[in-house]
Amino acid sequence: MGKLFSISGALLFFLACGGSADPAKHFSIQLENKAIQQNQQVGVALKNKKDIEISDLHYYMDGKELAIENGKLTLDLPTLGNKTLVAKFKIEDQTVEVEKDMRLLAASAPEVYTYEIVDSYPHDTGAYTQGLEFNNGTLYESTGKRGGSSVRKLNFETGEILQQIDMDNTIFGEGITIMNDKLYQLTWQSGMGFVYDISNLEKIKNFTYGKSREGWGLCNDGSKIFKSDGTEKIWLLDPETLEEQGYIETATNKSIFNMANELEYVNGKIYANVYQKESMMIIDATSGAIEGVINFGGLKNKVNKGPEWDEGNSVLNGVAYHPERETFFVTGKNWDRLFEVKIRKKE
Repeated sequence: MGKLFSISGALLFFLACGGSADPAKHFSIQLENKAIQQNQQVGVALKNKKDIEISDLHYYMDGKELAIENGKLTLDLPTLGNKTLVAKFKIEDQTVEVEKDMRLLAASAPEVYTYEIVDSYPHDTGAYTQGLEFNNGTLYESTGKRGGSSVRKLNFETGEILQQIDMDNTIFGEGITIMNDKLYQLTWQSGMGFVYDISNLEKIKNFTYGKSREGWGLCNDGSKIFKSDGTEKIWLLDPETLEEQGYIETATNKSIFNMANELEYVNGKIYANVYQKESMMIIDATSGAIEGVINFGGLKNKVNKGPEWDEGNSVLNGVAYHPERETFFVTGKNWDRLFEVKIRKKE
């Protein structure tokens, strides 16, 4: 009799699921809205089309169980961007999972910043600037374009090139960062980067990209390297193996943003040029929240347009922080000036 009941229960369950081998198809997650801000509470419901009896319902995101109270989830995740909400529950002894894609956005709108010019210095108009970085008072610069890509050591005050390593004509150089006496450089679409000895710019090794799309900008926090690739993702690289160990996604309180270019890390924040715009983002390096936007409007007008000038491409690009002076140095592609600036909130 017990065996007959077991078979009957399985049959009833199969019929209740409409004959489907996958009971998850009869359920869907419903949220108050699809774009939700970090730490926001949001109403959630599990739609049950066949009124199948379920038990032990829990919600997860990024492997973390979310707290739910009075039908509301608290989305206190450490990172932002495109997410998948997972509902896990049981039908008799079978565990079922249902997923819903959504966006987790920043908790508040970015603050607006402006700049104050402290000084300006000569800059090579032939330099299609892709990366800037200070190391022990010396400015390092990478330049792009096929046939014009290089890595340079500079005297920033005079613009003098102290050393230059030219790259193969097939390579389009991109961003750089310096860490543990090594200079790391990206290429745009070649799918690989280079590591140099900082003392003499001798190449130590090449490395290849993983899942990241292209090479745009680099910076580091002393233990890991951040890499932008032209998407909303900023990848986290191991400095020894250069393997991609995950990513953060950049987002405001209203949308996910995908134009981070040249990068600089300062005190937990990533300063990122916005591709082809006279602005820079201030990004929280842990969550990806765009906490500020720096308006560099008017800076380009202070540049003399030389023979290499291209109205569409001679844009703001390149940011380096000088820790002793506590100022930022910014320039652009084929600009004749390097500007030392202080960043302040707009009044």
